[in-house]
Amino acid sequence: MTERTQSFTLFQRVLHWLMAICILAMLFIGVGMVSTVMPKYVPLLVTHKTLGMAILVLALIRLVVRLRYGAPPLPADLPQPMKLAAVASHYLLYAMFIGIPLIGWGMLSAADYPIVLYGGIRVPAILPQSDFLHTLLWNAHFYLGFALFALILMHIAAALFHALIRRDGVFQSMTSQRFAFRTEPE
Repeated sequence: MTERTQSFTLFQRVLHWLMAICILAMLFIGVGMVSTVMPKYVPLLVTHKTLGMAILVLALIRLVVRLRYGAPPLPADLPQPMKLAAVASHYLLYAMFIGIPLIGWGMLSAADYPIVLYGGIRVPAILPQSDFLHTLLWNAHFYLGFALFALILMHIAAALFHALIRRDGVFQSMTSQRFAFRTEPE
C-alpha cells in the first residue's frame, strides 16, 4: 500500500463527476426509451438527444484537458496487467464517450429525423438519409450503450478496489484527500 499525493486538477474532477451524472442518467433514460411506447417516449427522446450532445461536448473538453494536464501516475507497485487494464479501459471510455453520441447523431441524420434539443436548438444532419445506414447505426448505438454500461460497472469496481482494498490513492486522485475510506477514527 503506497500513498500518492498527486491528483487530477479540480477542473478534471468536476468534468469527471459531471459526466458521470450525465452518463448514468443517459443510460437509464435510454433503457426507458427503448422499453416504452407511451407518450413519455418523446420527452425521453429529447432528453436523451440533449444529454448525448452535452456528453459529446464535455468529452471533447475533457479529452483536451487530459492531453494538456495528463493524469497522476499509477502506483509503482500496481501489477503490470492492472496498469494495462487501467490505460486500455480509459481509452475505451473516451472512445465510447465520443463515439456513441456521434453514432446517435449519425443514426438520426440517416433516418432524416430532425435533431431538436431542449430549447428548440436544431442540430444539422451529419449523414445523408439512408435506411441501411440508419439500421446499422441504430444497432451500433444500442449495443455500444450496453457495452458502455458494462465498462462503467468495471470502472466503478476498479475504483472501489483501489479505495477499499489497495488504499493506494487512486480513488482519492479523482475525489479529494478528504473523501477517503477510513477504518480507524482520526
